[in-house]
Amino acid sequence: MAIKGASRAASRRADGNSRGTNQLGVRLYNERLVLSLIRRHGALPKADIARRTGLSPQTISIITNALEADGLLHRQAPLRGKVGQPLVPYALNPEGALSFGLKVGRRSVDLHLINFTGETLHLLTEVYPFPRPDGIRRFANEGIATLTARLTPDQASRLSGLGIAAPYEMWTWHEEIGAPQSEIDAWRSVDIRADLAANHSFPVYFANDITAACAAELMFGKGAAYPDFLYVFIGSFIGGGLVLDGHLFPGRSRNAAALGSMPARKIDRPPGSTPPQLMNVASIYVLERRLRALGRNPDVLWQAPDTWTDDLGPVLNEWIDEVAEAIAYAVVAAVAVVDVETVVLDGAFPPGVRTRIIEQTRKAIAGVNRQGLSPFELIEGSIGNAARALGGAALPLLANYTQDREVLFKENV
Repeated sequence: MAIKGASRAASRRADGNSRGTNQLGVRLYNERLVLSLIRRHGALPKADIARRTGLSPQTISIITNALEADGLLHRQAPLRGKVGQPLVPYALNPEGALSFGLKVGRRSVDLHLINFTGETLHLLTEVYPFPRPDGIRRFANEGIATLTARLTPDQASRLSGLGIAAPYEMWTWHEEIGAPQSEIDAWRSVDIRADLAANHSFPVYFANDITAACAAELMFGKGAAYPDFLYVFIGSFIGGGLVLDGHLFPGRSRNAAALGSMPARKIDRPPGSTPPQLMNVASIYVLERRLRALGRNPDVLWQAPDTWTDDLGPVLNEWIDEVAEAIAYAVVAAVAVVDVETVVLDGAFPPGVRTRIIEQTRKAIAGVNRQGLSPFELIEGSIGNAARALGGAALPLLANYTQDREVLFKENV
């Protein structure tokens, strides 16, 4: 009887994953290479995999047979009509591995259970005034128990872990979050990853929420088509991620592309005041405050993030214009440093709002002096509000089944 994919990966994790350290390490590296290749390009026959990897046909045959036995790959219908034996493509098996993703946001928490190809099987969500550690622990533990109970024994054996997507150092954002200082200070002494890991048998991973959203776009969205891109996500706070050579680039402190902390161009600030950061101009919490100042209930922004354009009126138009202007200068500055040819923009809002922001930002970029820079393209992301939670759920898959493990998870398990 074949060992299931998630269990097999977990049993081998302690044996070392480094490339070239031993025979097992080489095998694991090559398996991850094949899985990453198929995830990026779609179903491939063995001959194409051998050509793209430079490995021998015999080695590829051994690897694909092992991955098929583990349930991570499955054969598709043969491709006929060519000279010689028909080619048999191998594709990712959606049921090959499952994972949980927990998104901790300023106004809501989401728990996703996804399969190996990123399809959401179950979703739980809860809205709150601000995040409390005890409330997040309760929601996560109860939600995981509820969703696990819905799985068959075979599915449960394929759980590869939980990924948490949350802002770093949440206690530093008490004013923007709108929580009392005493409440938000509770996060200073909390290690939510360790707390949840103590209650579950599977591994638990943690990443900045926008880095996680970038991972979701890379694995399940348009990102696979772009080897290098800057990722911009507008949520309660705006943030960013960076992909280089097809891999997430977390940076020295796992905080690369922290666009929210970039200085913002805002001419009409009071004399002597501290210049704003991009997050103070191009975040949804700014729109929330403006609605509240007009005496309107902003809860629709968090309770219905896919449909909240209804009747927001001029305040939405003004916010979009300011967001576009601020992002235009930020991405031009970022491209001057990292020299990517693609910028992907997404956010926790309806697709129509995303399209309007993209259009306005393109116009604003056209007015920025880009002399000396190579051209770049601004495109729409493909996941939307779910990107952070899906990105959290992607973390166990990245850790166990892709080449990004050594980059992202050296000290995170």
